[in-house]
Amino acid sequence: MKRKHTVNTHPLQSKEWENFRNAWGNKILLSDYGLITLHRIPFTKYWIGIFEKGPKPSAKMLLDLKKVGKENDLIFIKLEPNVPIKVGGEWCIVDSEKESIHHTLSPKHNVFPGKTLFTPTTFWIDLKKSEEDLMKSFSGKTRYNIRLAQKHGVKVVEDSSPKAFQKYLQLTFETTKRQGFHAHTPKYHKLMWKHLHKNPVANGQQPIAHLLTATYNNEVITTWILFAYKGVLYYPYGASSDKYKEVMANNLMMWEAIKFGKKLGLSTFDLWGREPGKGFTRFKEGYNPEVIEFLGSWDLVIHPALYKIYRAAETIRWAFLKMRSKL
Repeated sequence: MKRKHTVNTHPLQSKEWENFRNAWGNKILLSDYGLITLHRIPFTKYWIGIFEKGPKPSAKMLLDLKKVGKENDLIFIKLEPNVPIKVGGEWCIVDSEKESIHHTLSPKHNVFPGKTLFTPTTFWIDLKKSEEDLMKSFSGKTRYNIRLAQKHGVKVVEDSSPKAFQKYLQLTFETTKRQGFHAHTPKYHKLMWKHLHKNPVANGQQPIAHLLTATYNNEVITTWILFAYKGVLYYPYGASSDKYKEVMANNLMMWEAIKFGKKLGLSTFDLWGREPGKGFTRFKEGYNPEVIEFLGSWDLVIHPALYKIYRAAETIRWAFLKMRSKL
């Protein structure tokens, strides 16, 4: 199917991301509203559609997506619109918009609250501010750690060489093993890098993906992949060594990433998620970002009976996984 939609404000709705997901093996649907990835329910002919970071839903959009869903044997389509509704705890949409959204995202249109994929809130840093004003806004501890890293001679540069990318892969899997969380495979990261960094360069365009490295004592100890897309810098992937934690390379990396976004002429730095209470969330909070709340996660149900069975099975599966994790 040819790409039709023109309303796309997020790298996960870009042509480059579409090509990457195709190469990864996902079945892709291109609606008039955005890119939908399909995920098969094992041992059945049915699929789930995932529509991440699309536009604000309308009644017509939901009607059109239901038609697409029926034509492609989708049980439901998960919607996570790229639509901020609160900034710093304050509503950023007017009452009429709230009423319209409430009316649209309702059982009347077979739409129900769903399990989240992205965190429902994130952090934004305003890159339009001067470097001086940004630095003043950081916590005292954060400013101290940035200066400490500089004093130790930590150097942060953009380095998108094959050698730097291999170091990124190495540190990624060291980090996941150390911290005990899931990460995508090396193949996934290599394909992502190929389509979001290498290919656009070959076509004479600015790439979406960039790699920053922090070096200390002649060793790369921190690597971050950043996305730059339509005026916004994103921080989706990062990894660091367990060595030399005392030199505070991550603090300097964040500051240099902010300056990198400003150098590219971007207006906002999206820190890609917020999980209250987590250590890395506290790290991000030191840079005085604004808390942004999005419209949330919603399931557009195509086959109600099958959806009920799916949700019941998911509840049992997650309960089992949680129980196993405690054994």
